[in-house]
Amino acid sequence: MKYLAKISRESLACLSSLFSGKYRFLFISYLLVNFALFLYSFTQVDLSLVFSRSAVLREVIKSFQYIGYFDRPLSSFIYVSLVLALFTYYVIFLRLVRQKKITTKQLWGLLICIVPFFVMAYNGFSYDLFNYIFDAKILTFYHQNPYAHMALDYPKDPMLTFMHWTHRTYPYGPVWLAMTAPLSFVALQYFIPTFYLFKLLMALSFMGTVYYIGKISDLWDTEKKVMNMVFFAFNPLVLIESLISAHNDIVMMFMSVIALYVLLKKKYLRSLFYLLLSIGIKFATFLVSPVFLLLGILIWRRKRYSYGVFVLLAISTMCLGVVLASFRTTFQPWYLLYILPFAALRSQKFYISIPGVVLPLFALLMYLPFIYTGNWNPPIPSILNALAEWGIFVSVGGILLYAGFQFVDKKAIFFPWARRYLLIWQHKK
Repeated sequence: MKYLAKISRESLACLSSLFSGKYRFLFISYLLVNFALFLYSFTQVDLSLVFSRSAVLREVIKSFQYIGYFDRPLSSFIYVSLVLALFTYYVIFLRLVRQKKITTKQLWGLLICIVPFFVMAYNGFSYDLFNYIFDAKILTFYHQNPYAHMALDYPKDPMLTFMHWTHRTYPYGPVWLAMTAPLSFVALQYFIPTFYLFKLLMALSFMGTVYYIGKISDLWDTEKKVMNMVFFAFNPLVLIESLISAHNDIVMMFMSVIALYVLLKKKYLRSLFYLLLSIGIKFATFLVSPVFLLLGILIWRRKRYSYGVFVLLAISTMCLGVVLASFRTTFQPWYLLYILPFAALRSQKFYISIPGVVLPLFALLMYLPFIYTGNWNPPIPSILNALAEWGIFVSVGGILLYAGFQFVDKKAIFFPWARRYLLIWQHKK
């Protein structure tokens, strides 16, 4: 009880700082945009899914479905507007936190307001959550092995009317099955309770990832703590893919971030345990295990190491994971969750922050063709490839442009004309 009372007091303090500070109108407007995204998610409710037994709620959801399925130009406009608004706020928050105008309490206050809405939101941009639920159902209800059976083996199950990817067997690790089977069992096979238990698991993993990014930042560079947390927590792609679409990648990365934190605290066996849990969820973090091993050896031998180099190695290995996963199927926006938790630990570097904004923006725009047309047929695959390529191109171009300005600023003796225009630009800014 004392622990709950302490959490309640701290939560109230966070909310108080949010609505009483200088930027309260900025925060309130940001919350309204997120609430609009929560409402928009219900425009994507599958037409075969009865999401509520309440006649009133069913009629409300039908009105949202009409926008999503029968007025696609309006739906597309709303989606693009919300995404652009979220990224605008994201850039503003990054700028404010660089100026030390956002506190940790305000950060948690925003998350306390946002997360419950997104837990209640419909998984509007991915059907993977339904597959997670059915995979656990194969074990808890049908008492079969999901590694040997697929959803199509149970053609009379009502969930098949709104599921996708019913032809595949279980693609995840045993740890994920061990984590989700109890949720399916506790919910007694009722869809809505199971749905929200799974979403709650993702939300807790998201909040835990933000928390441990802050804890790691305290160990490495405490002045960058809030910056690192904001970089991850308010990235629109992280919010949408972790909380709304509820991908299990966030649980995998949560475990890996804990593993890193306890490794830095010299708890080697516990770190190995969490890393194995992470690998056992979706395998991708196996690629980062050599980097963890190297860091553990250096810490154990009390050797000096550069945390910046470690973060870049971790990012590089997880980028490889994104590439491998993309070749196996195709690039998906939530694959960036492999990278962003580690990238957040060096968020103040321009070669991290620029692609950290640009790539998620282009990734989220990859949903637009489906929202507008309702299918993934040609030429949409070509459009998606173009968006991915342009995201990379703009990121690299932004990095080179910024680096060029930095070079000109430092080497102005060789480029006096560039120095003059740079000073004029900075004065106007």
